Amino acid sequence: MIYRFKIVSEETDKFRREIEIDPEESFMALRNAILDSVGYTKDEISTFFICDDDWKRQDEVAIEDFGSSSDQDLWLMDDTRISELIEEEGQKIEFVFDGLTERSFFMELKEILTGKKLTSPICTLKEGKAPAQHVDIEQFEKSIETKAAEISRDLDMDFYGDSEFNEEEIGDGFDDLNFQ
Repeated sequence: MIYRFKIVSEETDKFRREIEIDPEESFMALRNAILDSVGYTKDEISTFFICDDDWKRQDEVAIEDFGSSSDQDLWLMDDTRISELIEEEGQKIEFVFDGLTERSFFMELKEILTGKKLTSPICTLKEGKAPAQHVDIEQFEKSIETKAAEISRDLDMDFYGDSEFNEEEIGDGFDDLNFQ
């Protein structure tokens, strides 16, 4: 059996990768295949999050145990086979490749190919340039502040509308009440 994962990035519109891997491989093998496909080094802390359909993080598959005191199970990349947590097409995964800034790739199990085998993971599709593995922290913080300001402005426009307040349209609020 072979799992085919589609990988995209929020940072780069035209970026896309597809990785095929045996589901009995470890999450570490998947991590290494992803990093190889984008030309990143393997010296950064990274983690996988198994997500629900709305991309809400559920289970974490960490590169190593950093002494978490969480009540959740601890899954380690070297010790966890992909098939233990991923079983059906459409499952979503977030791969955080930069733990410092939480930059990540978004993945989905696009297809399960039965009756086939792989000896090692392969990248079957490379489109677009991957985002830079490392970013300047100050530049990253500025881009976050700019995005936050844009979101805030957009929310203000949606919440308050873009027209002037007209008191006559609202009235005093007591017109429809019948006090007796």
